[in-house]
Amino acid sequence: MEQKLHEIINLLHPHVTVGGSKSVYPNYSVFWSSNATCPVTTLYEPMLCLVLQGEKEVTVGEQVFRYTPGDFFINSIELPIATQIIQASQDTPYISLSITLDPDKLAQVITESGMEKREPAQRECFVLSKASEDLLAPLSRLFELLDTPDDAAFLAPMIERELLYRLLQSDQQEILRQITGNDYRVNKIRDVINWVKEHYAESMSIKGLTEQAGMSQASLHRHFRSATGMTPLQFQKTIRLQEARKLLVEGKDVSETAYAVGYESPSQFSREYSRLYGIAPSVDAKRLQARGVTRQEISHAPW
Repeated sequence: MEQKLHEIINLLHPHVTVGGSKSVYPNYSVFWSSNATCPVTTLYEPMLCLVLQGEKEVTVGEQVFRYTPGDFFINSIELPIATQIIQASQDTPYISLSITLDPDKLAQVITESGMEKREPAQRECFVLSKASEDLLAPLSRLFELLDTPDDAAFLAPMIERELLYRLLQSDQQEILRQITGNDYRVNKIRDVINWVKEHYAESMSIKGLTEQAGMSQASLHRHFRSATGMTPLQFQKTIRLQEARKLLVEGKDVSETAYAVGYESPSQFSREYSRLYGIAPSVDAKRLQARGVTRQEISHAPW
């Protein structure tokens, strides 16, 4: 596997931006960093992230995952995820590949390959796994085409289908099926997530959420926590604090920000902000502004 990972890195190197993120194909982005980073929490859409070199730590709810080269993470719903590069240097930079997973393409491969349909067995909506040679091989062939755009226009879609096929043959099949929208339970959790995202600054009514999901309170709590790694209230809190960070980096003061995202007191806001980010909001704002971090960067932290 190590040889195949180095082969992929060498193929990507002429086409990426050192110290940043670069799209190499639609829905395929490579991130390259020579520095370790502080934790950044943001919402991630359904995707696959494969670490090619270096190491990274990811926190979902109370679960902490450590990536090493060849590890990949898949999430089937939007999740607030804290990410931190923990091993990177000038000589051995951190390099990762992220792939936004298209539900229609996944559904088409499932249908055309004749894969057996079965009742969903996967309770979580995220998983960390080790890539196989069968998965890395099509990626290598896909990136070989970067030097021949005319060939890529014809051949890349076929290789992408092979990649999805290999993923669907792996232990992550149920996670991938969730992305296609065929899991009723996951769809209901998505409805709750979308509501929380739109109303994060409002007082949360558990009764309202149960009506939104069509579940009992106990069932909603169990399924939501299983799917996301956190309770609905924890999810809301994470969204609030992420939105607060965007306001702070734009120059809003702490009190104004606290009330804007739904807190009743700045002191409670400061405590919860410090607990999540490990630093007081006022200090964090100055640090982010000094580094030139933008609202967009907070919204879309790289893998």
